[in-house]
Amino acid sequence: MAISELLSSVLATGIFSLPLGLNQPNLPGTEIKVGTPARKGWVIYTVRPGDTLSQIASRYRVDARAIIYSSGLQNAVLRPGQELRIPLVEETNDEIRLPPGVRAYVVRSGDTVESIARRFDLTILGLVSANPGLQSLDRLDVGSTLYIPTGEPGLLLQLRKGETIHDLAQRFGLSVNEVAKANGLDSPTDVRAGDLILLPRVQARATYQRLLQIQEAERKAREEEARRLAEQRRKQEEARQKQLAEQRRLQAQSRARLQQQTQSQPRLRPANAVVAAAGYRWPISNFTITTYFGRRGVFQRFHTGIDLAAPIGTPIYAARAGQVDTAGWSRYGYGLHVIINHGGAQETLYAHMSRIVVRPGQWVDRGDLIGYVGSTGWSTGPHLHFEVRVGGVARNPLAYLP
Repeated sequence: MAISELLSSVLATGIFSLPLGLNQPNLPGTEIKVGTPARKGWVIYTVRPGDTLSQIASRYRVDARAIIYSSGLQNAVLRPGQELRIPLVEETNDEIRLPPGVRAYVVRSGDTVESIARRFDLTILGLVSANPGLQSLDRLDVGSTLYIPTGEPGLLLQLRKGETIHDLAQRFGLSVNEVAKANGLDSPTDVRAGDLILLPRVQARATYQRLLQIQEAERKAREEEARRLAEQRRKQEEARQKQLAEQRRLQAQSRARLQQQTQSQPRLRPANAVVAAAGYRWPISNFTITTYFGRRGVFQRFHTGIDLAAPIGTPIYAARAGQVDTAGWSRYGYGLHVIINHGGAQETLYAHMSRIVVRPGQWVDRGDLIGYVGSTGWSTGPHLHFEVRVGGVARNPLAYLP
């Protein structure tokens, strides 16, 4: 057996067997007990699913904050497979003494100073007095320990090396008997450095005021950050609105140019409606008109266009040149649809498409492909619903088609 393996066995179990060849008078297999090695250094621990920092700290009997510091963690959140450095200290049989009216509480996720004080029927000042080392009233480290006075409240201090009960009593204006009684001591000398001593009726007001100032500063910092983010969002919204306004301005200019171009064309006599229809063409070929413009029945809605039945995928063409005003999904039952502005307050609408191949703002000429027949929206079968609108009012398309 190698020396390193032998040492590993000692450190792991405290018992090892002497193998042959080590020039020992004992027979092979003789067991020699050695003392438990000092717990100094680190244990490298790999986090497993379900592990929490408080559980690991309790298992190794160390403070969770020591694991965070030694492992370089930013917070108490663990990931499976993560390696932790767990500091080990010399074990002794002596434990820090707690006064009889004080219990230790391990902070859990979601705990706050206020919630813990409320749970144990304490004032926040009372909880701070029992834990004068608190750094914040709003933040607690999960796995850290707080001390809870269950009997008489007071200031809880750790006895320093060379300090006595008499020293503490004199510093805080108490009698030695009062301090001894509050801590369940038969004799003022029954304590040692590191013991926690309860000083009855003493409150850590200065510490509490300092924590309140820290809390107020942190609150103002949060409010300032919230104001900064709100201002940032406001500026972003202003920039977006300016961009939308510019887009609307450009679209208005395009419509105005289109209207001017239309108005510059020779006017047709009203009586020549058939000739005027030459500006339009049928939007699809090889179709059947299944519904005409107008009222369809007593209990049916007024039909604002004509329905041209054709197979799904039949090409749909622009009935007249113009600018695409809308291309997308309709909230009013048209499904995928396109609206083209032809100027002169004239528009055409193409509804229930299966696919659209144009986009808003695009210019299309008479006969350009704009999409394909479908059955989207409020439709009972594949067809094109075609409308002609003048000044926003639906007109009979047959009066405009050749």
